[in-house]
Amino acid sequence: MTTREALYRLVDSIPAAQLDDAHKLLEPLADPVLTALANAPYDDEPETEEERKAVAEGRAALDAGDYMTLDEVRRELGL
Repeated sequence: MTTREALYRLVDSIPAAQLDDAHKLLEPLADPVLTALANAPYDDEPETEEERKAVAEGRAALDAGDYMTLDEVRRELGL
């Protein structure tokens, strides 16, 4: 039996409830870009103090209700 045949057999034996999980695990192997993304570090640069401050300001604005909904943005842009 070839490796491909063995893999087909394994895939055929996966319970239906776990097919989505299996797909998510196997898909990156078929695409080099997805493989690179799957193996990329979460964040390769440390967060700066300026970034921390910007995130804190953004969260404070959200907490204060200072935001626009997607519909409001679309209306403003005439979309």
